Amino acid sequence: MLLHQHFIDVAKTQGEKLAIHDFATQKKITYNRALLASILLAKYIKRQNKGFIGVMVPTSAGCILTKIGILMSGRIPVMINYSTGAEQNAIYAQKKCDFKTIITSRALLEKIDCPHVKGMIYLEDIMESFTGLQKIRAALISKMPANIIKKLVHSGKADDTAAILFTSGSEKDPKAVQLTHNNIGANIISCSERFNFVSEDVFLASLPLFHVFGLTTNMWIPLHHGMTLLAYANPLDFKTICDIVREEKATFMVGTPAFFWGYLRKSELGDFDNLRIMLCGADKCPQTLRDAFKEKHDIILYEGYGATECSPVISANCPEKNRPGSVGKPIEGVQVRIENYETGEECDIGEDGRILVKGENVMKGYFNDFEQTSLHMRRGWYDTGDMGNIDEDGYLWHVGRLKRFVKIGGEMVSLVKIESVLEQLIPEDAQCCVVEIPDSIKGAKIVAVVTTKVDEKSIGKKMADKLPKIAIPKTYIVMEELPKMGSGKIDFRHITEMTRAQLAGDEN
Repeated sequence: MLLHQHFIDVAKTQGEKLAIHDFATQKKITYNRALLASILLAKYIKRQNKGFIGVMVPTSAGCILTKIGILMSGRIPVMINYSTGAEQNAIYAQKKCDFKTIITSRALLEKIDCPHVKGMIYLEDIMESFTGLQKIRAALISKMPANIIKKLVHSGKADDTAAILFTSGSEKDPKAVQLTHNNIGANIISCSERFNFVSEDVFLASLPLFHVFGLTTNMWIPLHHGMTLLAYANPLDFKTICDIVREEKATFMVGTPAFFWGYLRKSELGDFDNLRIMLCGADKCPQTLRDAFKEKHDIILYEGYGATECSPVISANCPEKNRPGSVGKPIEGVQVRIENYETGEECDIGEDGRILVKGENVMKGYFNDFEQTSLHMRRGWYDTGDMGNIDEDGYLWHVGRLKRFVKIGGEMVSLVKIESVLEQLIPEDAQCCVVEIPDSIKGAKIVAVVTTKVDEKSIGKKMADKLPKIAIPKTYIVMEELPKMGSGKIDFRHITEMTRAQLAGDEN
């Protein structure tokens, strides 16, 4: 499947149906209009410097149509994170992938206080540059039959790269992940089977498209089926998101636990009545969050699991198959193997080990990084770096990154497990994170970071009933807010650095 070619088929079929409701600009764009705009943009992009095309635009009609236009032009989009360190991320992407042109927005740069980076061109200028004749030509092309339009734009092969995205960088420098049309297409089909998507579904699209969670679920899945897409670029504007979901009768929304806590606090009864699916991913979903949504809205918050390198969905719970606490069964076409982290042998049922994934959704590799590709890809299996187990019924249980395990006294201790116990003992609206800090005597010290003051002795006694003594934090640090990535994931690297600095300051 070629994503942009399939979009042409869908656009010609759906015609005047609303494709994108852009709440930032209040523009409503039909499929016919989206096709015309994509053709216009493709012609413009063809004239730019050779090589990849960077995209640094918030979730909007402009971002979506730019991405389609880039593929129609035969170029490859490199999605750039603007949420933290936009200037540095833009320069890093240019150097890593060796390209010049970045399509962005003046309004965005002003909002995030990012200076112009050499090679940047602006959507505002692009749209104003089109002449009446160019618009007429694009309109005439858009009126042609789908099979002719597909011959006039770039074709390509299913194994061509459809997007380059960067890993979160929460633990080390970001890697450039190459996802093909086939990777993303396979994930779309498998997810569609799991959730029974239909063209009548209405998707809330609030996640950033520079993360694959947003790119696949908030852009390509709804466009693939000819749905209406509700684009709003700020997932942290909790009240507005709730209003959009209610007023536009959204049937599907995805997000991270941090975002869903915000929606829970700002929502009113009835806001989510039309939702068919509410899916949580990117970070582990706390049981307290699931319980709170059930109690307030009588709605089930499903949990899924994925990775940038897997386009992203690996497994997901759904109405027909749901085991709260697990991350669901692997989706169709995806194989999961649990491997002993020391011996490499396949683990028994229920035994924790490294999570390996195989399927058409798995990336073709990291761009210009053979070493990292070879470290993560072995005999067709992608090593996620995560730990988990599969139960007797085939449900996958994610227990944390291997790097979020710490060896103390010869035992492997899961920081995620400590967090899951701790979060049940602190106030509902508080958050926690457990990090490992080097210790000159024990080798490692477990520190709990919380967003509120707690009774450490009382919590320690309660944790002793559920955790071994070596896993109970002895040190607590209060942070007003836990730093997060643009996707809503907790930024463990930043928190660890802040914790080390604070403990070092306390010692001095």
